[in-house]
Amino acid sequence: MNIDAAVISHESAIRLVFFAAIFAAISVAEYLMPRRVLTAPRQKRWMNNLLLVLTGTVLTRVIFPLLPVGVALFCARKHFGFLNFYHFPPWMAFVCGVVLLDLTIYLQHMMFHLTPFLWRMHKVHHIDHDIDVTTGLRFHPLEIILSMMIKIFAIAVTGAPAASVVVFEILLNGVSMFNHGNMNIPRAADSLIRLLIVTPDMHRVHHSIIRDETNSNYGFNYSWWDRIFGTYREAPEGGHERMKIGLAGYHDLKYLRFLPMLMVPFKTGRES
Repeated sequence: MNIDAAVISHESAIRLVFFAAIFAAISVAEYLMPRRVLTAPRQKRWMNNLLLVLTGTVLTRVIFPLLPVGVALFCARKHFGFLNFYHFPPWMAFVCGVVLLDLTIYLQHMMFHLTPFLWRMHKVHHIDHDIDVTTGLRFHPLEIILSMMIKIFAIAVTGAPAASVVVFEILLNGVSMFNHGNMNIPRAADSLIRLLIVTPDMHRVHHSIIRDETNSNYGFNYSWWDRIFGTYREAPEGGHERMKIGLAGYHDLKYLRFLPMLMVPFKTGRES
């Protein structure tokens, strides 16, 4: 079996193992050292949040016969994309691939906030009544599909190597669960970690009901993008324990259920 075939054949298994391990570790940490008291029924939230991401994942598998790592391998064979065309050393191409894809996700996240049509989809993520590990997975299927299209385009343009795509996918999924985790990380450790990685306290600001705070801290993985582009906010105005989570007009318990979540992008009336 050649390297390309090995990457494709084992990618799903590798990602699943990392997903299960990270999800379990964060769930235990949330139980042992919670940051905030959760207000909504946990069982209902978890079941519907996981069902939402499962729906989006299945749809992307059906719609896209060639997933990101397959696109990366195809571009490498055709010498397509910036990193392939200029023949960067493998280690440099790997690092650049991960960093450039993370920048893409930062810009995508900002675009989903600032574009009304895209915000309709993305606000499904923001109307969760609490923030924990499953919030990091709670995205509308339409957003997951569109995000996949953007990701594939970015891989084709950058020529990111297959190895960097696999690592990036693991990081994106794992860090998203981590920085949505309801974990009480000591302030000194948080300050150190957020020099590189987005921490739960840093990202929680982004889920504030206050619009200026919602439109800040867009980073999912590396924290430096928010500092570079001026969207960094250190802490919420009311403190982490007292800050109100979610969006105005979406605190009805029905938005914890699967079908009402699916219908949010099509909801008419005042945009929150």
